[in-house]
Amino acid sequence: MPSSQINTTLPDGSQREFEAGVTGLQIAEAIGARLARAAVAITVDGKLVDLSSPLDHDASVAIVTFSSAEGEEVYRHSTAHVLAQAVLRLFPEAKPTIGPPIAEGFYYDFDVPKPFNDEDLAAIEAEMRKIIEADLPFERQEVSADEARALFATNPYKIELIDGLTSAESTEPSSTISVYRDGDFADLCRGPHLPSTGRIVAFKLTSVAGAYWHGDEKLPMLSRIYGTSYPDKKALAEHLERIEEAKRRDHRVLGRDLDLFSFHEEAGAGLVYYHPRGAMLRRVIEDFSINEHLKRGYDIVTTPHLIKSDIWQTSGHAQQGYPMYYTEVDGQSYGIKPMNCPGHILIYKTKTRSYRDLPIRYFELGTVYRHELSGVLHGLLRVRGFTQDDAHIFCTPDQLEGEIVGVIDFARFMLNTFGFSEFKVFLSTRPEKSIGSDEIWQRATDALVQALTHNGLDYEIDEGGGAFYGPKIDIKIKDAIGRYWQGPTIQCDFTQPENFEVNYVGEDGQEHRACMVHRVVLAGIERFLALVIENCGGAFPVWLAPVQVMVLPIADRHQGYAAEVRDRLREAGFRAEADLASSTLNSKVRAAEMQKYPYMLVVGDKESEAGTVAVRHREEGDLGPKQLDEFIGRLREEAMPG
Repeated sequence: MPSSQINTTLPDGSQREFEAGVTGLQIAEAIGARLARAAVAITVDGKLVDLSSPLDHDASVAIVTFSSAEGEEVYRHSTAHVLAQAVLRLFPEAKPTIGPPIAEGFYYDFDVPKPFNDEDLAAIEAEMRKIIEADLPFERQEVSADEARALFATNPYKIELIDGLTSAESTEPSSTISVYRDGDFADLCRGPHLPSTGRIVAFKLTSVAGAYWHGDEKLPMLSRIYGTSYPDKKALAEHLERIEEAKRRDHRVLGRDLDLFSFHEEAGAGLVYYHPRGAMLRRVIEDFSINEHLKRGYDIVTTPHLIKSDIWQTSGHAQQGYPMYYTEVDGQSYGIKPMNCPGHILIYKTKTRSYRDLPIRYFELGTVYRHELSGVLHGLLRVRGFTQDDAHIFCTPDQLEGEIVGVIDFARFMLNTFGFSEFKVFLSTRPEKSIGSDEIWQRATDALVQALTHNGLDYEIDEGGGAFYGPKIDIKIKDAIGRYWQGPTIQCDFTQPENFEVNYVGEDGQEHRACMVHRVVLAGIERFLALVIENCGGAFPVWLAPVQVMVLPIADRHQGYAAEVRDRLREAGFRAEADLASSTLNSKVRAAEMQKYPYMLVVGDKESEAGTVAVRHREEGDLGPKQLDEFIGRLREEAMPG
């Protein structure tokens, strides 16, 4: 073959011959015009590069489209560049910082004298359309660090990023910096990007928000613009409808409207105050969780909130820079626990354990505290104080796979009971900052893989996503509008048993190192509450509803009977209230509908005389008059979990 020719191997194993210097776009065009129109980038021997990059050697190649995660990121990151370009045209004093793609969209942060508002978005969108219509090519340049500093001399944020990229302390220090240009705009970027701005078909700027630089409240507050983009208008319209639905389901709004919980910045950010109905909702979930753990052979334990800092040194949390709070008692340093595992280990070590005692499963609804940056706090989903449905299993190596399989089954049962039937599974592997030997990590990873295989679960690899002491299985649950959230986590740990010398006496009479499994089968109570609230849209099933029945007297003279009905329901074990305010029935019904109670019972003269109730169901509407005992029977059937 002449030296000017190269061979490319496509994903299906077929090969094509091209002239050296062929670009990814030309390869796509040779395969088919439809693929070329959809192409956003190309992988060459697994490396993602621009379609305009020339290929000068034999290689395995794959055309990347928007249908892949990589393709979505390229498409939306390119749109983020167009956003920054439009902002600089309209607001020349703005200093762009970073603008990454995120799940289903992108954002860009700017340092501006006056934060952007919703009115600014329309003007920025109009300017973005001009840039897209101009079909400006995205062009990659490699420049020296000094050239990059000169190019961005008036932007201290870009200078900081350049210094970080070229620092010897960087994980991948570089002597050159990649810059992408399109028309009058240039930005630091590793790429790749679309061939040109004209490839962007449909986009929308969705909101503005404040965000601290690096998420640190001690650093400048920036103005963040969120947006999204798609290669067709229909997909964008569907996405925008999902955004509107997400707003209607936002647990922070529903938490306020349904009187479930509140936050009080004056008393401390990221700390939840549960109102009576929110506390009841939480209690129902916790009681169900406790009962299910007891059925499965877990023992309930409780551990202190304060543990001496020496213990956190042994566990490795202190050395890993874990976001802990510390305090001092009698001149000694204590850590406020960010997790429960050291306490459970200490309980295990109070006596000699035999292999006959194992497995031992300790369960605790343990409240923990983590020093999260204020910039990442988000309602119940990201808080500084939260409770984990936490358990630690101590077992022999022979029992390990079976215990992990059991936890997976338990997690699936819990998710299904609360209305989550679809999920994705990830195997999260060793992170860069970790403790323990390669051999220990491999043993732990193999145990998780074997359990996943036993359960017949497909999974993806989350490279470097494990805890610092061991790999884990992460289950992300799909909600009613298609969003995925972090849910159950199962961690296999041989490292902490080494650190704390967690042993058992084997059948041979000798001490052996125990295996340890860390797990939650919900997601932490606060986060799980948020997911349940949003998945239900605040319309909780009967068994979960903080108030299952609201009794509505038609007039003041019916209040006595309404109270009697309420009390009968409470005696039967149901959560019932009566609206005894002096207001019209219509206003009471409207208020009850806003609160999304499963049932309303209207009582007036006829009901008082006959000992009946007029039943109104949240979804089914008016069910007519029923004897109270008959209604209680119906309610009892519906109040079963699941």
